[in-house]
Amino acid sequence: QVQLVDSGGGLVQPGGSLRLSCTASGRTFSIYNLAWFRQAPGKEREFVAYCSRNPGATYYANSVKGRFTISRDNAMNTVYLQMDSLKAEGTAVYYCAAVERVNSVTDGARYDFWGQGTQVTVSS
Repeated sequence: QVQLVDSGGGLVQPGGSLRLSCTASGRTFSIYNLAWFRQAPGKEREFVAYCSRNPGATYYANSVKGRFTISRDNAMNTVYLQMDSLKAEGTAVYYCAAVERVNSVTDGARYDFWGQGTQVTVSS
């Protein structure tokens, strides 16, 4: 089992940047496939980005491709989400998630472990 703690959210102006972090404790971090999801007020949770347990394999939602970057540091037990050129529609609570074996990287129901979430607000 692994415990995840999300951090790094805040208030940012449109066009700005933020870097989210998710730090894990518990089982060996490197065995997990990792992802970021987000949930905006009144909307369903949606997939944002994925990073496999073999570094280099990443996948992004079309809405963030080219603006967001997911990365992991296994030595630090941390996964990051660098968010650039933020838009107002990026306002949401962002969650990291982990699973050992994943069949559908975009399906949140397939992930076993979740962080508590960190609020990102994009507003002028």
